Amino acid sequence: MKDKGRQTKGDSVRQKDQEAKLAATYAIRDGDVLIVVDVQNDFCPGGALAVPRGDEIVPVVNRLAENFRNVVLTQDWHPVGHLSFASAHAGRSPYDTIAMPYGPQVLWPDHCVQNTAGAAFHSDLQIPHAGLILRKGLDRTIDSYSALYENDRTTATGLTGYLRERGITRIFLAGLALDFCVRYSAEDAVREGFAVVVIEDACHGIDVQGSIAATRSSLAALRVAAIGAAEIAVTRAA
Repeated sequence: MKDKGRQTKGDSVRQKDQEAKLAATYAIRDGDVLIVVDVQNDFCPGGALAVPRGDEIVPVVNRLAENFRNVVLTQDWHPVGHLSFASAHAGRSPYDTIAMPYGPQVLWPDHCVQNTAGAAFHSDLQIPHAGLILRKGLDRTIDSYSALYENDRTTATGLTGYLRERGITRIFLAGLALDFCVRYSAEDAVREGFAVVVIEDACHGIDVQGSIAATRSSLAALRVAAIGAAEIAVTRAA
């Protein structure tokens, strides 16, 4: 019984040590940014390209954002007739894949068309201190999943420069959809030399042809941290 008691106490000490290390790792610093990806009506239930339970992340994102001095919101902002829309290709249906000059392109239902209700942010998303709203997907001829690059992975959105000018070194990602816009943003951020953390319970995926499994494999290979919102310390570190 004495040995069992000592083991329980030792386990408790180890657990506290682990919790302390975790809090130190994910304490929010001035060099961190939260990028909230495409939390828009068309990606939420009832929208044109709804991510299952996509609206459930909104309160999580709102609470997270309170802890970050630096927040960026991205917004899909397509012109009518965008070439990622199935309706722009005769005989094609949503979720077909075609070849484009920049690589394979999943064809989507028309969504997030400029100045429509579907392109607006979810009404419950409340982050008034966000320093930048980055609109993407404006070029009719190329899709733009990532917050940092168009889908050719060479045409920059300008976000990298914005972040570097502000001394940002670590990016936390939340939003929709995990397996497309969040994934591409994470991959490009790693390529640009940022430390990257994906907050899994602040994201949901749409899962087209195994895209969620492919995302997890890609991010693991890049050593992108995948954590829960509860693992982030609620007070900014100095």
